[in-house]
Amino acid sequence: MDPLTLEPPPCVEDEGWCSTIYDWTHNEWLAASSHWLIIKPITILLIIIGALIVRAIARRLIDRLTKATGGKVPTVLRPLRERAPQALGTLLSERRAQRAQTIGSVFKSIVSFIVFGLAFMMILGELGVNLGPILASAGIVGVAIGFGAQNLVKDFLSGVFMMLEDQYGVGDVVDTGEAIGTVEAVGLRITTLRDLNGTVWYVRNGEILRVGNSSQGFAVAVVDVPIGYGADVGQATEILQRATEEAVGTPPLSADVIEPPEVLGVERVTASEGITMRATVKVRPGRQWAVQRSLRAKVVSAFEDAGIRGPVARGFPSA
Repeated sequence: MDPLTLEPPPCVEDEGWCSTIYDWTHNEWLAASSHWLIIKPITILLIIIGALIVRAIARRLIDRLTKATGGKVPTVLRPLRERAPQALGTLLSERRAQRAQTIGSVFKSIVSFIVFGLAFMMILGELGVNLGPILASAGIVGVAIGFGAQNLVKDFLSGVFMMLEDQYGVGDVVDTGEAIGTVEAVGLRITTLRDLNGTVWYVRNGEILRVGNSSQGFAVAVVDVPIGYGADVGQATEILQRATEEAVGTPPLSADVIEPPEVLGVERVTASEGITMRATVKVRPGRQWAVQRSLRAKVVSAFEDAGIRGPVARGFPSA
């Protein structure tokens, strides 16, 4: 007779997989090992499936919290501070959607880490691994890593608060002190900028002590135009007002202007630059430089048509 089927294993006396496997196969080794061959793999598989289901449900809930419907503020942003004014309309909605998606991606990463971490610990427990020493060692290692990776933790926390406080986002023109440019990517550790020369800057979030954002809410286009000392300041002021109003009232500048232009008059008087006239206009964020260039060209042309000359440079009289 087969020695493996001479005597039934002791576990067949208990109702369960051992008795069932022995009845099916009459194999003592298979019956005795049924706990490892069937129960534990099924349990581990159920843990993995449960983790995937919980993760999927959590990610779907996060998507619902971060999705803007009907132009409304995403649910996740309602308790947070809103820095942009309501008058921006469509631009504000785009910024809210972008901010909500960024915060949602962070929450999704945290949920995945927690769910899969717990599932991994449960699987180790099913395999009979003693989790006490592992958790104790992990705590010691975590403290050691925390001391050795202080800058990494600092960058991460700065990135989280930066997103929650809506300091800047992708597409904003910012001044971080060391670099000035357009934000191309915002991460939990670094922010990627591209300056006017095309150079890409990678700035650690923990090293950013202050941020100047030129694209948040609205911007102001400042137009300075110098005129000669012999010019009529009153006439120049009227021409400056008329030229700026006509320019911002026609496309494409009209799409970028939020409020009518304001002529401030004489800004400064210097020996080299003569009399500098200044006008300002509130525009969409990030469009101030383009508006400044267009308005400056229009005003200079209007001054020339009116016979108002510019300042006399050293050795080069004005034409």
